[in-house]
Amino acid sequence: MQTSIASLDFPPFRPRFPWWGGDLQTVANRLRGEALDLAPHGGERLRFPLADGTGDTLLATLHRPVTPKPGTPLVLLIHGLTGSEDSRYILSQARLLLERGHRVLRLNLRGAGPSRALCGGHYYAGRSQDFRALLALLPAGLTEDGLVAVGYSLGGAMLLKYLGEEGAASPLTAAATVCAPIDLSVTCGYMMRRRNGFYHRYILGQMKREATAEGASLSVAERAAILGSTSIWDYDEVFIAPRHGFAGAEDYYERCKPVRFMAGIRVPTLVLAAGDDPWIPAALYRGYDWAANKALVPLLPESGGHVGFHGAGNDQPWSDGVIARFFDHG
Repeated sequence: MQTSIASLDFPPFRPRFPWWGGDLQTVANRLRGEALDLAPHGGERLRFPLADGTGDTLLATLHRPVTPKPGTPLVLLIHGLTGSEDSRYILSQARLLLERGHRVLRLNLRGAGPSRALCGGHYYAGRSQDFRALLALLPAGLTEDGLVAVGYSLGGAMLLKYLGEEGAASPLTAAATVCAPIDLSVTCGYMMRRRNGFYHRYILGQMKREATAEGASLSVAERAAILGSTSIWDYDEVFIAPRHGFAGAEDYYERCKPVRFMAGIRVPTLVLAAGDDPWIPAALYRGYDWAANKALVPLLPESGGHVGFHGAGNDQPWSDGVIARFFDHG
């Protein structure tokens, strides 16, 4: 029987002043200037060389809680588009999980954050093989009490694809995604609406800087294509798709969209999204047949923005507590 939301007793989401509406919820992570500190939980740099002939190495930071809770699984946190291990939502979730006694691994995808200097290649929503390789490289001592993962936005899309590909063979015992674009083509079109012009220009600029930063292995033509792209769709059409063997942006979107794989998921997976996300249409989530797969647990509040969920009564994002409770329930 499918796990019900009622049985998990999640608190309802209510936005906190002044973050009213999906747009303010979305930009709050940028506007809130205070730094997040994971002290006194110390961090250790881990390196994961990928055995795919590229010489690329993923970097991650492992944190061990000051007061560990026996039997708690290691938690992998996977950032979204143009993010890194230092994205505010990653640090926020890490802090709460460390306080609850979990070990936490903050991952940088291929070519993201500090991994950029050590990677000629670049991540994309369908690159689940990198995550699979990382799991195989984890020391046994870190995973002896289990392994769970949280993916945000693009990182969540990659995680859902991986879970569907692996089915019951995945070493993960539970997973959660936050605001994952489960249909890449529809999401891209939604993102490029006129009302999202500011978001679109900002993110595209970040994508270009990330893709061409020091460490990236690019031909002259690829660099020119990246810098000359005029939209996210165009960037995927002229760089991501040809670089990774797709016929074009739409072929990439179709072959990598999570909804193609979600029926195969067998690991208990919390799928969290907001009805007022300005980047991802709520209809994608509301139209999915959740009852067809008992492993999937959808949680779809009406508000929360894109990876926002800044709720009343607590400075910690509501999504952080919900995910921690989901893992505790498992």
